Amino acid sequence: MQQRESLCDWFRSMGLEVHISEGQYKTIIGLIGDTTKVDINLVESLNMIESVKRITEPFKNANRKFHTNDSVVDINGFKIGGGSFQIIAGPCSVESRDQIIAVAESVKASGANLLRGGAFKPRTSPYDFQGLKGEGLELLFEARKRTGMPIVTEIMNVRDIELFEDVDVIQVGARNMQNFDLLKELGLTKKPILLKRGLANTLKELLMSAEYVMSGGNEKIILCERGIRTYETFTRNTLDLSAVPALHELTHLPVVVDPSHATGLARMVEPMAMAAVAAGADGLMIEVHNDPQHALCDGAQSLTPEQFESLVKKVNKIREAVIS
Repeated sequence: MQQRESLCDWFRSMGLEVHISEGQYKTIIGLIGDTTKVDINLVESLNMIESVKRITEPFKNANRKFHTNDSVVDINGFKIGGGSFQIIAGPCSVESRDQIIAVAESVKASGANLLRGGAFKPRTSPYDFQGLKGEGLELLFEARKRTGMPIVTEIMNVRDIELFEDVDVIQVGARNMQNFDLLKELGLTKKPILLKRGLANTLKELLMSAEYVMSGGNEKIILCERGIRTYETFTRNTLDLSAVPALHELTHLPVVVDPSHATGLARMVEPMAMAAVAAGADGLMIEVHNDPQHALCDGAQSLTPEQFESLVKKVNKIREAVIS
């Protein structure tokens, strides 16, 4: 241990950031910065070193080569990643006290452990419902108190960070995936961050956005595949399920799938959710509304509580088959 610390101090003296990942059988020392100063042959000659490899990918903290074991994000006792699976469910937007309480109680009874709900809503049209904002957050806090479910809600602007002090998981939406000023500020928090893939972004770009947060010291990142824009117009977006195994190969961070935003069609949420679980997703994010026909936001892709209950039962069967 003393030898390792001396080696790390030497690396730091060269202006390098040192990232240590301890596995069951070996320890990986990752160096971030200008590594051209490091004499690889000298390092390899040390008895304590098994091998030295240069990692060419620009994302270092998120790279599985630096951190071979799966990361597990703990949200008030509910874990995501490393074999732990969670379902996040709730309405696209918080509309009223009765609505969010009713949905929260129903999704919890069906098997969801985390409650999603939008207080601040990014909308394509400036004339569409933009969310209840601060009032919506207060209603989410009340729903959490009633049900015990941690809440997941989206931040829109860096100036709103103080309002999210009591939020359990801060969601960064697809439109803000490359809002680097926001990502830097979130890196200074200790909050779990659910980072959604952008509408037309590559997996590398998603991981570089995660790197922005992690470089600030916050490693509690959950990646979310929510569909990308392609030539196909039948669905709202195209759900890229290949992203799940690909991301698991590239990074140690947990990966969840949002089939609601990906398809935009309630009837397609269930089959895509089951497919996501079969592909190895660490969790699902499902939109549920107690009255989808009159929802103020994304009613067409929202499941009823009864449909959600049916989905959870089928998802559990898929998980049992995949695990066995």
